[in-house]
Amino acid sequence: MTEQKTTEKAGIGAPISLALVLIIFGIIGWIGAFSLTLERIHVASDPGAVLGCDLNVFISCKTVMLTAQAKLFGFPNSLIGLSAFMAPIIVGFAILAKAQFAKWFWQLFLVGNLLGFLFVLWLFSQSLLVINVLCPYCMVAWTGMIPIFVTLFLFSAREDIIPMPIRTTAFWDGAYAKAWLWTIAVFLIIILAITVRFWSRWIPMFSQLGWI
Repeated sequence: MTEQKTTEKAGIGAPISLALVLIIFGIIGWIGAFSLTLERIHVASDPGAVLGCDLNVFISCKTVMLTAQAKLFGFPNSLIGLSAFMAPIIVGFAILAKAQFAKWFWQLFLVGNLLGFLFVLWLFSQSLLVINVLCPYCMVAWTGMIPIFVTLFLFSAREDIIPMPIRTTAFWDGAYAKAWLWTIAVFLIIILAITVRFWSRWIPMFSQLGWI
């Protein structure tokens, strides 16, 4: 019991691999949110502006950012990203500085990233099934969020931050060691969904570009 209390007081450290994921993909996600915010300001000042990320009728930032889904809480979603993506970046650098955090901190951090991941899945479903348009800068933000959540979840399961049966310890150890593989699997599912959903539009676009 004393040893357990000492461990809880000392906190839980994390490997450099997790820190790098949090920092690198946190920056990628922040860049996506920042770029989208700049374009939103551009549209606000000039409603008729054609944005650099407006490639065609189904790949367009402007079309998506003018929908109700793009301002779910009454203001642009990108503003949420600007603040939210700072959290993994800061935590990542703290890990590099050998910081350790209490179990409750890791749990709250995981919950926050889970909400971000679910928000990304919802936006993804809206883009594919309701809006029928893809937003390039939105997808950059998604690219940041997905690896962060997948890697953090596997780390949390391995460290028993999320209580897991003892018999699954070996599985979570192996899963975290190959977190990149799980991340790629999620990306492949998303890419497959996008490819299938817009299949009839990819062919004309590639033909117009002279690729096929």
